[in-house]
Amino acid sequence: VQLQASGGGLVQTGGSLRLSCAGSGHIFNPRYMSWFRQAPGKERDFVAAIKWSSGSTNYADSVKGRFTISRDKTKNTMYLQMNTLTPEDTAVYHCAADPSLIQSSIATRTAYRYWGQGTLVTVSS
Repeated sequence: VQLQASGGGLVQTGGSLRLSCAGSGHIFNPRYMSWFRQAPGKERDFVAAIKWSSGSTNYADSVKGRFTISRDKTKNTMYLQMNTLTPEDTAVYHCAADPSLIQSSIATRTAYRYWGQGTLVTVSS
């Protein structure tokens, strides 16, 4: 399985961006896909997760109401719509997937088997 993240860029405070994460491989059928982010000098933190089969979602408190995770199963692609961005959202955003993750571990970075390369989001003040 390979994951390719895209869509990052420079945006002003209050602006929006949509990230994409395209999956490929012989059989692409993750149980969960997620977004994590890593700001300079900080740990890689959980942002949002989506259960591939049902589309059910979970969010970090810091992004609830501003970010929306979704997926298109026909394209093997996950999205992160980010609205009302602030400088605190500046980070490299990584997508992750795992075929057997359990719901209680979705925010645990080390629980994911597959990772994308990351896409940089910079929010200017």
